[in-house]
Amino acid sequence: MENKADDIYNKKESKKFRFGLICAIKSSIRIRFMLVVGLILILLTLAIIMANIVFLPTYYTFRKVNMLSNTFKNINTKLLDEYNDEDTELPNTISDDTNLAIEKLEANNSMYMYVFDIYSLWNFIKLNYYYPAGNRISENEKADVREKVQEYVWAAMGDEEAINEINSRDCIEAASNYSIYMVYDERIGSNYLELFGVLDSGLYVYCRTNYQSMHDNILISNKFIKYIGIASVCIGMLLMFFVSSEFLGPVNKITKIAKRMAKLDFDAKYEVKTQDEIGQLGNSINTLSENLETTIAELKSANNELQKDIERRTQLDEMRKDFLSNVSHELKTPIALIQGYAEGLEENINDDPESRKFYCEVIQDEARKMNNMVKKLLTLNQIEFGNDVVNYDRFDIVQVVKSVTSSAKLLSNQKEATLEIEEHDPIFVWADEYLIEEVITNYVSNAINHVDNEKIIKVYYEEEDSIVRINVFNTGKNIPEEDLEKVWIKFFKVDKARTREYGGSGIGLSIVKAIMDSHNHKYGVKNTPDGVIFWFELETK
Repeated sequence: MENKADDIYNKKESKKFRFGLICAIKSSIRIRFMLVVGLILILLTLAIIMANIVFLPTYYTFRKVNMLSNTFKNINTKLLDEYNDEDTELPNTISDDTNLAIEKLEANNSMYMYVFDIYSLWNFIKLNYYYPAGNRISENEKADVREKVQEYVWAAMGDEEAINEINSRDCIEAASNYSIYMVYDERIGSNYLELFGVLDSGLYVYCRTNYQSMHDNILISNKFIKYIGIASVCIGMLLMFFVSSEFLGPVNKITKIAKRMAKLDFDAKYEVKTQDEIGQLGNSINTLSENLETTIAELKSANNELQKDIERRTQLDEMRKDFLSNVSHELKTPIALIQGYAEGLEENINDDPESRKFYCEVIQDEARKMNNMVKKLLTLNQIEFGNDVVNYDRFDIVQVVKSVTSSAKLLSNQKEATLEIEEHDPIFVWADEYLIEEVITNYVSNAINHVDNEKIIKVYYEEEDSIVRINVFNTGKNIPEEDLEKVWIKFFKVDKARTREYGGSGIGLSIVKAIMDSHNHKYGVKNTPDGVIFWFELETK
């Protein structure tokens, strides 16, 4: 009975421990940081080990085969040059320089090489060694080499039985004057790579290198990587434990301030010490506090004014109700979102950096909305879904172009591009100066980001009747014809890799489209033999 009671108690304690561990993981960003870092390092270590097992044999074989083929080519060239310098036929030996070169190749590439001439006496093969010299190798070694090459020799002489034997071997690479085979030596129990070929000088060459050591290298490498991986996981998790506290402290402070704001206490302010994401969040919280305080004060003032006039003008009562209804409705959603996402940050609902950044962006966005909302409620008849009306004015487009290109000089210099602006007399146009400046800025930025080849950017004008066309040209790759009309689509990117490189979002040209459509003026893009031109038109009268 006592043992049974102990078992029940141990199970309860085990459940409590597991439950406590799960709660700690859910409620602690620090622990989740440590676990994520540890998991990433473990997966990376396993990936490297798998890559070693799967891809290293193929790569090792490729390198060995490449080494043998390069060795053959080097020896072929060196011996051919040496014999071409001789007035007689093949000498009995090769020069000391060639001997030394072959010895270096053997030593540096862990292989054995034999260069020889062949004499066939009935069914017996006699080898006349050029390297190494016949007096440098024993009779046993000569017999061993002759045994290994005899099938290659008979096959080279056209013997069908020998050819069939060679064809049954695992051929790794076959060239016009040499072949490389994977051969298993039953006597030693190891795999070897063998090269046999005929040099242009008429001599034969046989190379042999061990392949079996590759498996030992993989085992040693994987063991070393495993130990390094274990050490990296331990060190990484330990470092994350200490480093994470630096980031969590400010987050906790901001959370407390957000809670006080939720209770309409706007006196609390975050002390901004950095300009990173935490600092930006702190600035946003401070701005939000100030805007909420101002907004509530304005709402109270408006409410008081409406109550004073209620007895004199009955119709203002409906206006007051509508106004308060709109304000309360518009404020309710942003405040609820800010409170909800702030509490989410506090409760660590999502611990990955992307989710936290998203939460911060929502809070900042809702703060900006409330900042603009009260101002725009007073002029509802001028606003439609947050879009401003085009304000036409008469201004000098040449001066605007000079202003934009002057600001872009630094970026063009960084790209080592030449920015050329056509000198022109003032051209006065009718348009919204601010929006047209945005169009020019997007065109010039686009040109700088895509300039190539000669790296020339030109801005010039074309006038016809009461229309002026502003052209922005850059040298570089053409846009595919099927994509010319798609460049105006939001988020469309012709070259995604290049767009990622300079941090583009793919919406600059869609902004141009929206602005020019609001002006009811033409715009477009066209390819030239050496680049691309983006243009738009404005009225001068």
